[in-house]
Amino acid sequence: MIICAVPAKDLVNAKQRLVPVLGPRERCELARAMLSDVFAALRAARLDGVWVVTRDPEVVGLAAAFGVEPLASLGEAANSSHTAAVAFAQAEAARRGARLFLTVPGDVPCLTSGEIQALAAGARQGAPAFAPSRSGFGTNGVALTPPDAMPLKFGEPSFQNHLAVARACGLEPRVLMLAGLALDVDEPEDLVTLAAEGGITESARLARAWVDAGAGATRPVPPRVA
Repeated sequence: MIICAVPAKDLVNAKQRLVPVLGPRERCELARAMLSDVFAALRAARLDGVWVVTRDPEVVGLAAAFGVEPLASLGEAANSSHTAAVAFAQAEAARRGARLFLTVPGDVPCLTSGEIQALAAGARQGAPAFAPSRSGFGTNGVALTPPDAMPLKFGEPSFQNHLAVARACGLEPRVLMLAGLALDVDEPEDLVTLAAEGGITESARLARAWVDAGAGATRPVPPRVA
């Protein structure tokens, strides 16, 4: 059984680093669109199961539309700690007898089903697979077999840290460069990249509209009138 877990914070508090260029409504809309794009790619990859670790009822409702199972029993940790959310999902995957555990964040809207399949295929017993962020500091994709092969801890410079921990555990990590998975949207300049490279995703459509209005540059997007 192959499982992929996606940690997701409350949408209303998402993407705080975009405060200089996007208002609360726009940040929530972007977070929802990015999760939708990630869920769509995961659904197309035809895994045995996709989980979202969240406490947000709106995320749970969104997940249901894509056939994603919510793991909502983690309480505050699901909202405050990416590391704790992933650890919770790892333990659940091991408990259910999963053969392979994957995790990706919810803010990589250029992710493709082919990249998920490549990530899954990249891991072997004794050889976990890791996909870095574009900066090379963050870890945007992990594949472990078994699910509890090693502990995971996120937050830059997690990528190099994960490689070091894997080797310390007697594992030989494999590195996969996956362009879509590498683009996480955190900073205003990431909106510009998403607008240019996001194709027909819902997230890219929003980003293009906002970039045209000035987001990612020096002036914030004006709030929309309902």
